[in-house]
Amino acid sequence: MKHLIRSMVLLIGAVIAAPVVAEPGFARMYKSNYGYNPSCNACHKDGGGTPLNGYGEAYKEAGMKIASFKVIEAIDSDGDGDTNGEEVRAKSNPGSKFSTKAEPGDWLDTSNLIPREVQALYPGIKQYKPMDAILTEKEFAAAKKIGLELTERDQNTIYIPLNENRRPAGIAIIQPAVFEEKPFYLVVSTDGKLVIQDVVPVNTKHVPAAKESAIYAKLKGNPASKLKTPEAVDTLDDAIVMAVKKATTIIRLRLGGK
Repeated sequence: MKHLIRSMVLLIGAVIAAPVVAEPGFARMYKSNYGYNPSCNACHKDGGGTPLNGYGEAYKEAGMKIASFKVIEAIDSDGDGDTNGEEVRAKSNPGSKFSTKAEPGDWLDTSNLIPREVQALYPGIKQYKPMDAILTEKEFAAAKKIGLELTERDQNTIYIPLNENRRPAGIAIIQPAVFEEKPFYLVVSTDGKLVIQDVVPVNTKHVPAAKESAIYAKLKGNPASKLKTPEAVDTLDDAIVMAVKKATTIIRLRLGGK
């Protein structure tokens, strides 16, 4: 555990030293095509990890490759009268009808690069360092060794809030969860020692009961290493614990190494 904590501190320090820019895989390819970093809201309805909007769905259906952007340029994914290609070149959001060529809005403002559910956990924090949680085959295998089956669906963005001294105030990730084949999402946050700070349900319209579970309070304050992986997802609480276990494992693999 000491090695894990030391590794996380070193890696977070390296991350903090880099410019504070959103760089998930989609954003890198988008920037390569169009010359600027998009907000997570280009693809998602409410930031990274939340359901895809029309542009995100079109990008997914086109193969999620750098060539996919060209394929979907002639489509008007958000129905605002401007094609995706027209919008991205005008720096308006192709995934929102409230952002048009004529009135792009503030979707590229720094504050809009971080999901508001994440920001709510860290009042007063002005800077974040988002980083990819795209897993390697080695990391998938490492998760499997501890009985956890991670898939590409679990790949996401990790958000590191930075205080005024540019020191980490925590680590957060929006993790998809599934119960009875219906999706919902959790914002999971930990400290640098992987102690769970908060688990907050979001986008629970398909599983309304997930909003009220008493298990969230029980999870707070527990070291992630003590969290057991459910053998089966038979109950809603099983689904929540499974999602939290996946979230903390992804954080450990991405920030702490082995």
